[in-house]
Amino acid sequence: MQAVKNDVQIKGAFKQFGSNVVLNGIDLEVKQGELLTLLGPSGCGKTTTLNLIAGFLEADSGEVFIKEKNVTKTPPYKRDLGMVFQTYSLFPHMTVYENLSFGLKLRKVPKADQAKKISRSLELVKMLGLEHRYPRELSGGQRQRVAIARALVVEPELLLLDEPLSNLDAKLRHELRAEIKRLQKEIGVTTIFVTHDQEEALSMSDRVVVMNGGKIEQISTPTEIYNHPKTEFVFNFIGKSNSFEGKIVGVENQKISVQMADDIFPVDIDNILGEDRSCRVGDEVKLYIRPEKIKIESTSANHLHKATITQMNYLGTAWEVDVTLSGKSLQILTPAYDSSWQVGSEVYVGWSPSETMLMKK
Repeated sequence: MQAVKNDVQIKGAFKQFGSNVVLNGIDLEVKQGELLTLLGPSGCGKTTTLNLIAGFLEADSGEVFIKEKNVTKTPPYKRDLGMVFQTYSLFPHMTVYENLSFGLKLRKVPKADQAKKISRSLELVKMLGLEHRYPRELSGGQRQRVAIARALVVEPELLLLDEPLSNLDAKLRHELRAEIKRLQKEIGVTTIFVTHDQEEALSMSDRVVVMNGGKIEQISTPTEIYNHPKTEFVFNFIGKSNSFEGKIVGVENQKISVQMADDIFPVDIDNILGEDRSCRVGDEVKLYIRPEKIKIESTSANHLHKATITQMNYLGTAWEVDVTLSGKSLQILTPAYDSSWQVGSEVYVGWSPSETMLMKK
């Protein structure tokens, strides 16, 4: 089986602005034809990483390769990239057609070929028939579609998107991220997408790069990132989570038993976060469990633990139920509902050892 080539490779990139280390020696490989998302909080280094690939910044040390060619010193206009920004960056005095033809003219593409390429790009983003409108005559979503078409019309080797949906409303963001995913698969262009929105990252990507403090915490598929985080940061940053403290009271048969007040919770031994994976009786630890992984029932069957409801919120597709368990607050997300539940009601909760993550304090 032939190995998948890397279209982009970053080796040991270090970047510092004043005393602020923005990238701390990162290594990254982007596979041919994939949509890879750089995800993380503000200031984590994701946009700086994209700018290194684009050529807008140069690392203090380290190298950047595109199509196995070292482009560390190559200016942006020689890197054969298409780029889409969150602010659209369309020329306001040019029509849609003229915006798309601008890059083709710079590449000295014949006029007849320009028309074909522009028509094809506008068809891809569902904007045919609006060629003669100006940006001011378009909605925000339409302007962003034009920006994407302009990036694609030059048939780049690499497509870079820097938070392109952040200025749009929620419904439009949902529609456009589906469109971007469809376009990327249809064209097959290697794409790097920057966002701080975890839902965008999980729904669109082949792989997600979670960044924090100038370092890469984890690179994996969306399902692996969500269900099998490698670090405490990834678990807390991706999705909602509950955490509480306890003490190890047993380690045997691939299970760790953790006591919290009068309750004991088993954890699979493979679900230890962090580099230190050694666990001994007496160790102080933190347990993490996602709200949707918690079972809640009205009776004490199935060896569940007694809890008390403190708050209930209806979210449309599910109920958000807050409870206290062994003196600790716990949030549960459940599609089930029992009409007997109300604030102050006693219920029984629990979860699988395979769904619990453990971190040594």
